[in-house]
Amino acid sequence: MTCYDRRDLGLLLLRLGTGGVLAAHGTQKLFGWFGGHGLEGTGQFMESVGYAPGKASATAAGLAETGGGALLALGLATPAAGAAAAGAMAGAAAVHAPNGFFAQAGGYEYAATLGLAAVGLAITGPGRLSLDHALGHIFNRGWMVPAALAATAAGTAAVVGARTCRVRAKREGKQEALFEEVEEP
Repeated sequence: MTCYDRRDLGLLLLRLGTGGVLAAHGTQKLFGWFGGHGLEGTGQFMESVGYAPGKASATAAGLAETGGGALLALGLATPAAGAAAAGAMAGAAAVHAPNGFFAQAGGYEYAATLGLAAVGLAITGPGRLSLDHALGHIFNRGWMVPAALAATAAGTAAVVGARTCRVRAKREGKQEALFEEVEEP
């Protein structure tokens, strides 16, 4: 195998793994598959963490994950697919950020990893073992990478910023404890 062949196989595996996980996550939100809560349950959760309206937020996140993940796996419209998936993961990371980095403590590790993989694929491209390559890269032009990433970054910043404002407003007037209370044995 030449290096070029190895690179294409590596990109295919990365696309299938990252895209498959993202698509599965999205179908949990949209359809309740794989133990998910569907639009109603996910919408209620989204509302509880500051994304409003909840059902619309769940739909947007589910579509970005399902669509972006499926397109990444196929290697089709790779810049837009990677950007959409990364935007959804940035929104998820914002929810988990107060818990620190590691997923075992509820942190943003998992969302960040998926988002970075999606951005990496958007920038690198899908390789020769892809629908983009088979179609002559009509949905994978060089100018599409910065355009997709910039549009997604602007939209994500607006959505996450609005969520941050809602979360702060909800906490206003509530005094947080200065010290943790420790129960005596």
